[in-house]
Amino acid sequence: MEKIMRHIGILGLLSVMLWLFTPLAQASNKQPLKIIALSPHAVEMLYAIGAGELIVATTDHADFPQAAKHIPRIGGYYGIQIERIIELEPDLIVVWQSGNKLEDINQIKRLGFNVFNSDPKNLDDVASELEALGELTGNQDKAAKVAANYRHQLADIRAENQLKSPVKVFYQLWSTPLMTVAKGSWIQYIIEACHGDNVFYDAASDYPQVSVENVLLTMPEVILQSQDEGNVLGVDWSKWPELPAVKEKHIYQLNADLLHRASPRAIQGVQLVCDTLNRARKA
Repeated sequence: MEKIMRHIGILGLLSVMLWLFTPLAQASNKQPLKIIALSPHAVEMLYAIGAGELIVATTDHADFPQAAKHIPRIGGYYGIQIERIIELEPDLIVVWQSGNKLEDINQIKRLGFNVFNSDPKNLDDVASELEALGELTGNQDKAAKVAANYRHQLADIRAENQLKSPVKVFYQLWSTPLMTVAKGSWIQYIIEACHGDNVFYDAASDYPQVSVENVLLTMPEVILQSQDEGNVLGVDWSKWPELPAVKEKHIYQLNADLLHRASPRAIQGVQLVCDTLNRARKA
């Protein structure tokens, strides 16, 4: 405890001014030896560019690659153990502004740690973040290759699908309450890459709550769900055989990690959705 309080006391005065004038992404001149990655996607990115062995702590659900399962956990969506961060004395903390509690991020910054916000909003951001993490970790060459390969694969997928006929898609994000995705959401960019037509594209929020009646009115040709059992069993779409997706048996359960994580594996998720929509096109 004495060590913790001494650390806080030394950094406290300095961090006030740093907080006022420093943006969320900060660069350090030295290559980090110890990294804390506070999101599953950041862990995947760091391993992809050859910096995975530098990670000394992460959050719940960081499970890829296999080695990531052995990294100590210091929190999750419910909060981060700030005292553990202080004890570990990391050189770099990769936070996730959309997934970590804002008060935790603010406290980490006040303590003066070197912080980088990894929060990709669309498919193209993944490559940019890989390059940024490469610069921060001294793994520029490996990061550049991974990013270039990612961009190349994404461009190929978009080119292959842009002239295909659109398919009306309902993406079931969750069942109780029934939720979906709209413009501005991560999943929407995947649907667009495959030339799908999101039936709730124009909803008022990125992740709107909808009713079964709303879905019935849109008459989707394909229904996509995550493989989570609670989501799959939440709505029995077979009760509405008038839906094209039900009639033609185009209801699919897909790997949520590939679809929801903004990591290099997102390419696999995009290809998975495209292959699924192609089944409906061939029917």
